[in-house]
Amino acid sequence: MGNKIVVNKSLGLWRTSAWVFGLAVLTVGLLNLFLVHPVPGTAYLLLALVYLPPANAYFAKRFNFSIPLVVKIMLGLLLFLFTLGVSDLGDIMDKL
Repeated sequence: MGNKIVVNKSLGLWRTSAWVFGLAVLTVGLLNLFLVHPVPGTAYLLLALVYLPPANAYFAKRFNFSIPLVVKIMLGLLLFLFTLGVSDLGDIMDKL
């Protein structure tokens, strides 16, 4: 019975972190969409669907395929590095 509580808490932690990271990617996508260019903004918005739990559950149910957690973490690191290194959004924010 004690193990079940630990599993539920870790699931809650993963779900919360998925929401936080998904909303962060969604925010970067919206900012890119309106301030930089529609193409990277649209790409970020589509990638946010990978992390948001309702969209992830829908795609898992619809296509019988779920993206593994390791792939999500690697994709998140690449998104983070791309956003900090290559994106024009940082330059626009510096000018404000």
